[in-house]
Amino acid sequence: MAKKHKKTKPAKQAAHDNKKGKLSRKYYEQELEKLQGELVKLQFWVRKTGAKVIIVFEGRDAAGKGGVIKRITERVSPRVFKVIALPAPSEREKSQLYIQRYLKHFPAAGEVVMFDRSWYNRAGVERVMGFCTDREYQRFMKLAPAFERVLADNDTLLIKYWFDVSMDEQQRRFQDRIDDERKQWKLSPMDTESFNRWYDYSRARDAMFEVTDTDDAPWHVVPSDDKKRARLNCISHLLSTIPYKELTRPKVKLGKRDLKGKYDDETPLKTRRIVPAKY
Repeated sequence: MAKKHKKTKPAKQAAHDNKKGKLSRKYYEQELEKLQGELVKLQFWVRKTGAKVIIVFEGRDAAGKGGVIKRITERVSPRVFKVIALPAPSEREKSQLYIQRYLKHFPAAGEVVMFDRSWYNRAGVERVMGFCTDREYQRFMKLAPAFERVLADNDTLLIKYWFDVSMDEQQRRFQDRIDDERKQWKLSPMDTESFNRWYDYSRARDAMFEVTDTDDAPWHVVPSDDKKRARLNCISHLLSTIPYKELTRPKVKLGKRDLKGKYDDETPLKTRRIVPAKY
């Protein structure tokens, strides 16, 4: 009797069935390509309608915020999708209103601003590490919901993400950064402190959620132990949160080159400093 061959499921179906397994690179890249195509549609809609969007990315160190931001920005214009990752405040900035250093980066019409860490530093690292006083912290917790309500009242869409990573996975990623010279720039003294003070950061997060998870600006938690799934899930959710529509765009035609004044324009380059063909 001929041996029956077990039918195999298509890659896409298999990826959907195996929710706990690792996504295949092919499936991940196919889905990412679709989502990035939608981000381009979103970009045209934002420019056309003059929408103002702020996206806040918070979470534990090594939770994958930067990876998601990179995938969002890969295929869109940096003039529309702007990434803000501020360094520690200067002495002058410390004397200003706390929100002041962030306000100047807020979007004008037709812009999406993404904060890779934001004013919520005050509720997180500053609170845990003692970089702010208790009075400053309490004042922030009181004013943050009201401030975000003002944004909503002024037609600015605020979307807040918290990336959550487990203890074991965070440790694995930190060790990977230590071992890989290409990633060592990602390590800082604050990273090692956040590793040591896991539960202090957990309590700070819980207190922040309790006060600032509001109807005007809710928090969305992204489980990120699986980086690929976290990226797809976050971008998909982002697209579902913004009420954009695909706009009809005129077809682009190259036309014909103007050959008037034609000359050998390659020869002059050969006399210049050419990058050596090493590869």
